[in-house]
Amino acid sequence: MFEQTFKNIDDILFKDAGCSNELDYVEQTSWILFLKYLNDLEQERKTKAELVGKDYEYLIDRQYRWDVWAAPRTKDGKIDQNKALTGDDLKDFVDLKLIPYLKKFKASASSPNTIEYKIGEIFNELKNKIQSGYTLRGVIDLVDQLRFQSHAEKHEMSHLYEDKIKNMGNAGRNGGEYYTPRPLIKTIVKVVAPKLGETIYDGAVGSAGFLCESFEYLKEHNKNRSTSQDKILQTKTFYGKEKKSLAYIIGTMNMILHGVEAPNILHTNTLSENLADIQEKDRYDIVLANPPFGGKERSEVQQNFPIKTGETAFLFLQHFIKIMRAGGRGGVIIKNTFLSNSDNASVSLRKLLLENCNLHTVLDLPGGTFQGAGVKTVILFFEKGRPTSKIWYYQLNLDRNLGKTNPLNENDLAEFVKLQASKVDSENSWTVKIADIDKTTFDLGVKNPNKKEEIKLREPNKIIEEMKALDEESVKILNSIMEIL
Repeated sequence: MFEQTFKNIDDILFKDAGCSNELDYVEQTSWILFLKYLNDLEQERKTKAELVGKDYEYLIDRQYRWDVWAAPRTKDGKIDQNKALTGDDLKDFVDLKLIPYLKKFKASASSPNTIEYKIGEIFNELKNKIQSGYTLRGVIDLVDQLRFQSHAEKHEMSHLYEDKIKNMGNAGRNGGEYYTPRPLIKTIVKVVAPKLGETIYDGAVGSAGFLCESFEYLKEHNKNRSTSQDKILQTKTFYGKEKKSLAYIIGTMNMILHGVEAPNILHTNTLSENLADIQEKDRYDIVLANPPFGGKERSEVQQNFPIKTGETAFLFLQHFIKIMRAGGRGGVIIKNTFLSNSDNASVSLRKLLLENCNLHTVLDLPGGTFQGAGVKTVILFFEKGRPTSKIWYYQLNLDRNLGKTNPLNENDLAEFVKLQASKVDSENSWTVKIADIDKTTFDLGVKNPNKKEEIKLREPNKIIEEMKALDEESVKILNSIMEIL
């Protein structure tokens, strides 16, 4: 329905000097899309209020509403070209009036968990990069064709936006770190199996894929929800933190498009919080995350953690263990070298995890799962509150190489999901008792005892041919020596 519109928007932005790649396309599309979403939300709320005989109080003042400055209409429903701003007039209005007005919402909002606060937060984090007011008018006209009213429209919009986020991975810079393959997220959510009423947290939220998929999972498994349960799902279930401005905007927008009106996502550096300050009221039932790895954190940030390390993912794992409630569950993606590295931080962190949590499952992923990442990863599934006694490993062995044209899919992970429920051993799975591991290294490295390395024997005729060739070579050498003598 809307796929071609998205492509046309990218084509227009491609021609603008202020937008140089897919990252810019997503960012600039996001804020314009958000304003159109707000307009449709206000119209929907106004209609509902009128149906029960109430007056509706708009969030946005009249002159800043979409249908006044962006898409004023004639009586026949077409955009009124005489009233719709364009060129320098449009750019000046957006840069000098609209965005400064929307920024003020953050200070005036009653709490961070309101859509007013999200409006202010988003427009404090971005600016209009589109340099031509005529380009901006072209994008606005296309966005105006999009609708957020029916369930089908919102569903398609969310999927198209997901595709745009996925494409950011091809844009260079740091676009790829915002996207975790959706089949992998779905599998992690299935295994952790959140329940309605539990709080779900991602401290490295990125594009909010884990929170969006958890929202879809809970809706699917709780179709007969009451009004109060719907409110819990909307306002008291999903929580996230994100350090980077663009990722924060994209994650917030992604959740909104999936149907969470005021996402509880904070723009903050999760690792700047001291673990000693985390209290019971700050904890969550479920942690789902793919923290950034390979980064090097400053020494002052490391001081917030008992196990000092510059490896970003290791600091995040300490944070996740601390912020999870007793009895809570987690699914966290991390580099596979975490399981066997011999440095002090890795050993100490494995010991901490095994002693404080039941690390019941490790999923070993093949290379190429994360396109362009160049590292192998594992998924740790654990429960907080009792030590680990045994770990069930599953090694995902595929009969093809993963890549851009051959990505991971849900069928690839079907056997893992099936076997994980009972944790049975198979050619690809096995169990390790903690009593049997080395207590000085706590090495948890993936070593599949059921997969025998097959030695490919050469065919007899090939061996004979090689022997003949060697004999001929020997004769030549001997003849050369005889000639010298």
